[in-house]
Amino acid sequence: MNDTVTAVRAAESAKAVTAPVVDVVVPVYNEEVDLGPCVRRLHAFLTLSFPFTARITIADNASTDSTLEVARQLAAQLDGVRVVHLDRKGRGRALREVWQASDAQVVAYMDVDLSTDLNALLPLVAPLVSGHSDVAIGTRLASSSRVVRGPKREIISRCYNLILRTSLQAKFSDAQCGFKAMRSQVAKLVLPLVEDGEWFFDTELLVLAERIGLRIHEVPVDWIDDPDSRVDIVDTARKDLQGIWRVGRALTSGRLPINELRAAIGREPLVEGVPLGMVGQLVRFGIVGVTSTLAYLLLYVVLQGITGAQAANFLALLITAVGNTAANRAFTFGVRGSNQAVSHHFQGLIIFGVGLALTSGSLFALHHWAPDAAVHLELLVLVVANLVATLLRFVGLRWVFRNAGKHPAPEAAR
Repeated sequence: MNDTVTAVRAAESAKAVTAPVVDVVVPVYNEEVDLGPCVRRLHAFLTLSFPFTARITIADNASTDSTLEVARQLAAQLDGVRVVHLDRKGRGRALREVWQASDAQVVAYMDVDLSTDLNALLPLVAPLVSGHSDVAIGTRLASSSRVVRGPKREIISRCYNLILRTSLQAKFSDAQCGFKAMRSQVAKLVLPLVEDGEWFFDTELLVLAERIGLRIHEVPVDWIDDPDSRVDIVDTARKDLQGIWRVGRALTSGRLPINELRAAIGREPLVEGVPLGMVGQLVRFGIVGVTSTLAYLLLYVVLQGITGAQAANFLALLITAVGNTAANRAFTFGVRGSNQAVSHHFQGLIIFGVGLALTSGSLFALHHWAPDAAVHLELLVLVVANLVATLLRFVGLRWVFRNAGKHPAPEAAR
């Protein structure tokens, strides 16, 4: 029995020692000519110039030429090179399978043409090895990047990233650069949610990582365009736009468990006693609050001469309260979809009742002490009462949405 336990522990120890720090994946499809020079050059770099232990994984996704045979020959000739074969084509599909199964601390990938200068690999993975960042990407669009490519590709790339910023509020600069890395622990949580198995894989992964709150590190790169690229630009652009529409709908509808993942892998608060995300919530709540207050005052002024002060206050506050709850639900607290929407709005109306009591009570007191008060004085009193009501509304809405990000983590996270 003791011998068995010792043997198991020895095997686990050996596995821990042999597991590389970085697993560099090279996805290929029909690359029988370029694969050999690429892997040999990458292997020499990792052996002579890279400070971490590394492995090269050639991910062959359904090649129809002799790419798989070349890959197996390279694996037999070079230490630290292995081959994974997939029966279905798709770069994203290959990366997802290899990354999820990898035993390395950090998983990375680069295109087989090695368009990106290999000297950027260490700056790419170092923040991930240290634990400072979760995802790292090479960017060709930074001011310090040095890029050689035709004007057509330059325009397409910049237009695509502009579309991402406007449609999905993406903040990363370059979604399509074939030079990325991720901490394995994080990859195993996020990758099950990435549906695309082709070229949109990178974009979908980055959008999810950003929404979850992962720290994305960007590395300016030196990059030379491969004139022999076989990417079908028109077909890829069409699928990318379809992917943007699909991900945008999933985020809006609440179908993606963003809050659960954020809770599972979110960082601890920087300041003790300040809940995670509260500062951002306050900013967003303030934006909604200012908009709601302006709408409330406008409605009050319009209705006051028709219905009287108290009725105008009630109607204006009721209308803006419904809009305020809906806006804060989606924008401030990130709750999407119809789940518990009725309950949330009902509780929002209860908070509305508190605000109504404050503002109506303030108006009653003003008219009791100054029956002939002018409209501008009424507005001043209402602004002060609304400030107090706003503070109470923020506290109340945080309570209403207290479980928005605290559902049980998805199976992948556990």
